[in-house]
Amino acid sequence: MELKGEVTDIIYQNEVNSYTIAIFETEEEETTIVGYLPFVKSGDTLKVIGRYVEHKEYGTQFKVETFEKLIPETLGALERYLANGNIKGIGATTAKKIIKKFGEDTINIFKFEPKRLSEIKGITESKAKEMAESFIENWEVWQIVGFLERFGIGAENAKKVYDLLGINAIEEIESNPYLLIDIARGIDFKQIDQMALKIGINYDNQKRVESGIKYGLIKSTNNGHSCVIKENLIQYVISLLDVTTENIEDNLINLKAKEEIIIEKRENSEWIYLENFYKVEQEIAMRLNILEKSPNMKEIKNINEALKNIEKKSNIELSEKQREAIKAINENNVTIITGGPGTGKTTIIKTIIELYEERNKKVVLTAPTGRAAKKMTEATGKEASTLHRLLCIGKLDDEGIYSKHSDYHGEPIDADIIVVDELSMVDMFLMNYLLNCVYQGTKLVLVGDIDQLPSVGPGSVLKDLINSEIISTVKLDKIFRQAAKSKIILNAHRVNNGLGFIKNGEEDLEEDTKEDFFFIKQNVTEKIVQEVISLSTGRLEKFGNYDFFKNIQVLTPTKKGPLGTKELNKALQAVLNPNLEELPEKISGGVVYRIGDRIMQIKNNYDITWEREKTALPSQFLKPGEKTEIGTGVFNGEIGTIIEIDEKQKVVKIKFDDDKIAWYEYTDLEQIEHSYSITIHKAQR
Repeated sequence: MELKGEVTDIIYQNEVNSYTIAIFETEEEETTIVGYLPFVKSGDTLKVIGRYVEHKEYGTQFKVETFEKLIPETLGALERYLANGNIKGIGATTAKKIIKKFGEDTINIFKFEPKRLSEIKGITESKAKEMAESFIENWEVWQIVGFLERFGIGAENAKKVYDLLGINAIEEIESNPYLLIDIARGIDFKQIDQMALKIGINYDNQKRVESGIKYGLIKSTNNGHSCVIKENLIQYVISLLDVTTENIEDNLINLKAKEEIIIEKRENSEWIYLENFYKVEQEIAMRLNILEKSPNMKEIKNINEALKNIEKKSNIELSEKQREAIKAINENNVTIITGGPGTGKTTIIKTIIELYEERNKKVVLTAPTGRAAKKMTEATGKEASTLHRLLCIGKLDDEGIYSKHSDYHGEPIDADIIVVDELSMVDMFLMNYLLNCVYQGTKLVLVGDIDQLPSVGPGSVLKDLINSEIISTVKLDKIFRQAAKSKIILNAHRVNNGLGFIKNGEEDLEEDTKEDFFFIKQNVTEKIVQEVISLSTGRLEKFGNYDFFKNIQVLTPTKKGPLGTKELNKALQAVLNPNLEELPEKISGGVVYRIGDRIMQIKNNYDITWEREKTALPSQFLKPGEKTEIGTGVFNGEIGTIIEIDEKQKVVKIKFDDDKIAWYEYTDLEQIEHSYSITIHKAQR
């Protein structure tokens, strides 16, 4: 269904994704339209295509599927359009003067005779030129928005396309639609390809095949790979484009000649990289090599005696493997410590802290996520920070971080020794960013478990470094007696070794082994949901005094379906946080948020401001005498609790697990989701 009219009022517009609720006036009636309407403001004339829907609370609405911006058809509409803030230098008063002076010729004046705007008192020729340029640019962007929509590309990329290609953007895209692959992110290659074929581009066109090759490489990086075996890439491109192997081979040579891809021979295979990914891998290797070969300036003499003193002072007894690990750290500038749960990694970190701080050396602890950093802090008693915070990665989106390699030189980290925990979660780009900031003379200790899920981003940094056998590596394989009393830890190691779960009554268990692992077999969806709710609302609390909000996290492999996070979160919120006291609530994106809800940040926000009260732990980020730390940035995977909903200010106050407090405007709520249940991949964040 199609409607044509004017936006008379914006009720709500999300600044991030442009989801909009607006009053829309047609010749026949006034209605509410909802949908993703980027750049739309009050006063715009639109043609919208969609359908009427019935909202439970707000009644009949028109849900917009696609839309097009139109030239205002009446002088009143044109005046409102000029006054809505789209055109630089024009407000309500100036808009009224322009319409009064030029009437029906107004648009032609802007396009073809901009100097005449200076006939209006208060508008100079330079200001008139600026207004006209703003009017034309605004309109050109809108033409590009409509054009790109045919390719399935969101309006958020329209300005970027305009900035790169200028007013001839549409003509350039029509001659080579595939250039959008290099400009816009997250595009649907197949949709662009279909459009290109419709406008007459041949199947074996060089631009088409080159773009198909690059798309295949990009798609592989989305699955965590930094490169692809040549034969596999060729087969994928054949299925994608329906072209010959010879054609693909020729275009691989073309891309290599243009240095857009790198082809590396290893044994009997050829591996293909996008140029940037290859450069980043090279730089990681180069920087680690430089660090390792630098003079060992932080070596502790008489290490055996020093360890004896630490053991006596701390009343601990290090295992041979733990001693080996600490000595390796002492003898090398870069060391990897790897092992599964319960193998003594934390004890090694605590010993390292004591050893070096006793000698007035500065130890910095860091981890890739807020939860991992908090766990590190709790385990060691020394504050750990996230890598993002330590590296001061601010106002850089993922594209900015991932596109930089040798051209970025970060500020050096002030430390004698840096310990990075949970390295398995670190992708190749974040690793390279870290190494940019670790200067010669600093020891780097990389700690992690290669049996955990790999990083969400491309690259298996920890696994590949271990397999390279270049970096000194100590593998911890003994489960300590205390850890061996946990069935969770025992079963984790058994699964890694290809064995089944421990059964009740097995003879090889310690007498005081904790009953902390249960396997409940159930195949009926409804009963599985009932089991999850039952465990979360009382059974585990009665069994071991486990409180859901402090000790329990529900994990599931998927977001969708009755056992996905969306449905489980609804079910768990209903029983765990039902809002019986009728406290303020906020509905956003169809989700009800309440005070007391557990939430997770689902994208990096480098700009949001937070505060944190000073704790008993010393903070490297606080100046002497300060009681409150103020900072910016909340990152993907951080978990917190809603502690206030202010309906007057239209903000939601969230306290995160590392005690920082941030205020989210209602328009920011698409950055969070409930975390009563989270996916396994999100759990590693």
